[in-house]
Amino acid sequence: MMPEPANTSVDITVMIVDDQAMVRGSFAALLDAQPDIRVVAQAADGAEAVRCAEDTNPDVVLMDVRMPVMDGLEAARRILSPERPSPHVPRVVMVTTFNVDDYVHEALRAGASGFLLKDASPDELTRAVRVVAAGDALLSPSVTRQLLEHFADRREPVHSRTSLALDDLTDREREVFVLIGRGLSNREIAAELFIGEQTVKTHVGRLLQKVPARDRVQLVITAYDAGLVTPR
Repeated sequence: MMPEPANTSVDITVMIVDDQAMVRGSFAALLDAQPDIRVVAQAADGAEAVRCAEDTNPDVVLMDVRMPVMDGLEAARRILSPERPSPHVPRVVMVTTFNVDDYVHEALRAGASGFLLKDASPDELTRAVRVVAAGDALLSPSVTRQLLEHFADRREPVHSRTSLALDDLTDREREVFVLIGRGLSNREIAAELFIGEQTVKTHVGRLLQKVPARDRVQLVITAYDAGLVTPR
């Protein structure tokens, strides 16, 4: 279950990227009908999405996975690249007809904040935009576990390409990091380590700064890539 985002009076700006005009139109109509969400751009392929992201600086990008010219994976990489000219980095949600596939997994590695199925209900769609805009990840712990287990027998862990310095982590932070990588929630981590849930939140916040990572999903992927966690 996704967390409840905080209420805000500021518009959440969204870009919709899909090669099917009907999908773009229906998503736009649903989102524009919300008082706190505004669709600022639509794109039919990844290359157009990269250009539009520079022009409009949306808060959230709903990105189709498979498209002509440039697929959603490459577009996500470019939009989320630290070398991107704009200082404003949106949050990318991959939209797919598949529950878990290679494209989505690679998108999470590239920095996407989660994924959403195309047959999601209107409430799920609007809620997803609000959750991601608030800085949360669009993957529950159970889905995170499924995602990593799905690839456990296909891939060898790839040691992180980031400047992650594991020596900078305290013993407790490393313990929390490993448990996050295994897909445990804050409450489950607190019970596992016999500490308070607020203390867990503090450790998670420090990990997000030290790793660094944008959200919990990125912490999971990084723990897996660094070899700290091996999916069972």
